[in-house]
Amino acid sequence: MPQLAARTRSVGGSPVRDILAVTARPEVINFAGGLPAPELFDADGIAAAYRAVLAETPAQALQYSTTEGEPALRAVLADRTTARGLATGADDLLVTTGSQQALSLLATALLEPGDTVLVEDPCYLAVLQAFGLAGARIVPVPGDADGLDPQALEELVARERPKLLYTVPTFQNPTGRTLPAERRAAVAAVAARRGLWIVEDDPYGELRYEGERVPWIAAQPGAEDRTVLLGSLSKVMAPGMRLGWLRAPERLRRACAVAKQAADLHTPTVNQLAAARYLADHDLDAHVRRVADVYRERRDAMLAGLPGALPEGSTWNRPEGGMFLWARLPDPYDTTALLPRVVRQDVAYVPGAPFHAGEPDRATLRLCFVTQTPREIGEGLRRLGRGLRD
Repeated sequence: MPQLAARTRSVGGSPVRDILAVTARPEVINFAGGLPAPELFDADGIAAAYRAVLAETPAQALQYSTTEGEPALRAVLADRTTARGLATGADDLLVTTGSQQALSLLATALLEPGDTVLVEDPCYLAVLQAFGLAGARIVPVPGDADGLDPQALEELVARERPKLLYTVPTFQNPTGRTLPAERRAAVAAVAARRGLWIVEDDPYGELRYEGERVPWIAAQPGAEDRTVLLGSLSKVMAPGMRLGWLRAPERLRRACAVAKQAADLHTPTVNQLAAARYLADHDLDAHVRRVADVYRERRDAMLAGLPGALPEGSTWNRPEGGMFLWARLPDPYDTTALLPRVVRQDVAYVPGAPFHAGEPDRATLRLCFVTQTPREIGEGLRRLGRGLRD
């Protein structure tokens, strides 16, 4: 029988997806997924937007579209980006089928097999898949509780000559940490000096619960011609619509458009038009504020319950926004080995080891706090405590 391509044999599936499949039973309180709370979707508003575009412009909504994306959606997304401090026109954007597709397009447009890519340590799981399938050599950048270390970045860039740095600087997945403004400026300066592409992924940035917004790396001096900014409606509107976008310099954006033509021609027209209609008829910022108020309460419930759930000597962070909290148990706990016994208590988390491109820290775990109510979070943490004690 013919062999599969080597890249499919060397890159595994998503551990998060595997855990979600194992814990799909309704009695499981699942802190493993990165799923927005479905009861907070504006289902009525989104349904009305679909009905409107199908009633008023059915021929357009059900037809093929341009690869770059529907002009109405790109225009409103450009206006939102400009309002947040980064002057952007509609033609600066390419609409993608979720921001996850943007990673695949960038891998196609930028990477040759054997090229080096720098990532945060720990980093977003799916980027390891996307760049691994492209044959990239993935190298982690050391950091601390505030994120990657710009000095370590400069040393790695000089030694490894990477093609790009991938970062989620705001409410990072998996740690929930946010890179301070001075480090963002330093990262931009390294990229400008060393000729490095920066891929700045920002799916969570609007979900801020406290503190002040930190400007994008893409808005820093020196980063203008070498930063790709990724955005998404998945966490603020609905992930099932699969709508994301990338903002990139023209030459790279054109290359990504060619890659997208080969992948799927274009993102579904009806979804794009419905999103544009929703954004025209509704105040998305007000909706996000309502969601953030609920998520803040859920974060606080998790923070309140962790001292009684985790073993003495454990540490964890207090994210200012986003969806995730990162914890570390004392040595010699191994959260991968412990997961099956915890699942027997009808609760789940994601072990931290798979998020590391280099040497894994096996005592770490990621907890998602937005999907359950405060009461469910309290019960889930009690179950977690039992599982870890047993």
